[in-house]
Amino acid sequence: MTSTTKMQKTTAAALAMAIGAALTVSAAPSIAAADKADATEKCYGVALKGKNDCKAGAGTTCAGTSKIDYQGNAWSMVPSGTCEKTASKTSPTGYGQLKEFKEKKA
Repeated sequence: MTSTTKMQKTTAAALAMAIGAALTVSAAPSIAAADKADATEKCYGVALKGKNDCKAGAGTTCAGTSKIDYQGNAWSMVPSGTCEKTASKTSPTGYGQLKEFKEKKA
């Protein structure tokens, strides 16, 4: 093998490693974004009228269809661990719930 051939193989290997490293670094933000998206939960009873993320009971379609403030079967996505610390005027506990509920009179 000539020194030129060895140099070409070394250069090709170095280039392949550099490309691999660049792809790994560029994928890191995507992984972080996916982890952040997983760090949320559905919280029932915290959305204001027409501001829910989805599900608002019979006769409604999805996002933005809640009929009243703090509707017990309408949810919003919140950071994980904050739902049951978020105020809800209609919840039996006074805070958001991880499952839908029947509203108490505010």
